Amino acid sequence: MGENAGADQVKESLLQLKCHFTWSLLFEDADIPDLEMRISEQIEFLDIMSTVGMHNLLAYVRHLKGQHEGALQSLREAEALVRREQLGKRSVVTWGNCAWVHYHMGSLAEAQSYLDKVENTCKEFASPFRYRMECAEMHCEEGWALLKCGGQNYRRAMACFAKALEAEPENPEYNTGYAVASYREDNDDNNMSLEPLRKAVMLNPADPYIKVYLALKLQNVGETDEAERHIEEALSSDSCRTYVFRHAAKYYRNKGCIDQALQLLKEALESSGDSGYLHFQIGLCYKQQMIQLKTVPAEQDSMEEKAQRAICEFQKTVDLRPTFEMAYVCMAEVQAEIRQYEEAEANFQMALNMQNLRGHIKQDIHFRYGRYQLFHQKSEDMAITHYLKGLNIEEPSYAWRKLLIALEKVADKRIKKEVRLVESTSLLGLVHKLKGNMQEALMYYEKALRLTGEINPEF
Repeated sequence: MGENAGADQVKESLLQLKCHFTWSLLFEDADIPDLEMRISEQIEFLDIMSTVGMHNLLAYVRHLKGQHEGALQSLREAEALVRREQLGKRSVVTWGNCAWVHYHMGSLAEAQSYLDKVENTCKEFASPFRYRMECAEMHCEEGWALLKCGGQNYRRAMACFAKALEAEPENPEYNTGYAVASYREDNDDNNMSLEPLRKAVMLNPADPYIKVYLALKLQNVGETDEAERHIEEALSSDSCRTYVFRHAAKYYRNKGCIDQALQLLKEALESSGDSGYLHFQIGLCYKQQMIQLKTVPAEQDSMEEKAQRAICEFQKTVDLRPTFEMAYVCMAEVQAEIRQYEEAEANFQMALNMQNLRGHIKQDIHFRYGRYQLFHQKSEDMAITHYLKGLNIEEPSYAWRKLLIALEKVADKRIKKEVRLVESTSLLGLVHKLKGNMQEALMYYEKALRLTGEINPEF
């Protein structure tokens, strides 16, 4: 009875902690092997950052796999860094994780000893709470953990770094975290990440990792000269080369320099062979080469070869990251180009049926599946259905605007061919309504009503 009471008391204290066990990090169980690999990569290759947070996150992931000894090993490495780097307030995250792991192993005395360390550190820094601190350092630690755990967490990560910046607006690390989080969330044309990235580079002039993100954003907004300068500076650095190569490769692929992109990706793959992200990027390169060869009749064999290479890379991606939705979509698009329609449909369905996707990603999947139905299956009805499903997801994004344009084109084409005139005219009314052009929307809706009367005069 006393032992149960002791366990309940320890559990009550543990729930007050701020650490990986209480931050509600969202990711799928199927993502754990890839997440573990990506954390290990960051510890090994992202040499401009403190790795304490990644050792802590790795311990949490190993705990989820039931590997408590492995979790403790990661935490011992984190503890060694805490002592060496004199991390002060941040140490409470490591102590908190240690307490949780020992609790799950049934070592209540060990768990309590780490709770005592947290309590002493909170007293040292005059926290009003017994087992936690509300401070910039804690917000930053939570932000990095959220950022590493994937798309469902990016918005919360951005909010964490924003809180940290309220306390220390010029802190280089907090600015880097906020810039990376805003870049990952930048799915609209308001370019919200551009200025945060510029500020982060200004505060971290020797950091090639953040320079590559800025280069990609500058490329996206057409500032090509400045983008090129940052890419060249990042590639000339000896730090973080695996990370720099993978993002620089995306820059060169966007630029149309596919061979250069593939060279960088293959170099990165030498030290990171199980990276789903790298295989996905290689697949995108082969897909782009396939598209370039598609219109050249003499190059059909080469086109088929590039398609098969792309499919192979996308398959490796989903083997490593089973919930990487866009890998299924891109694989389906390539399969459609070489008339593997059954396989394409199966992969589209994998993506369409995934749960917990961010709004702009769902929109993009409906847009791409709609295009597949329109151009490969010759089904305007199915295309319209999926364009409408995407538009019903109310999140401003590039994908949402692409859906709007696509729906308008199909409706216009149908009106010119006099196909289902009432429905097609109503769709144009909806398009203008969604664009905010209420006068035009009203005009098309009224026209649709008149057409209804012409088609059914008894009404």
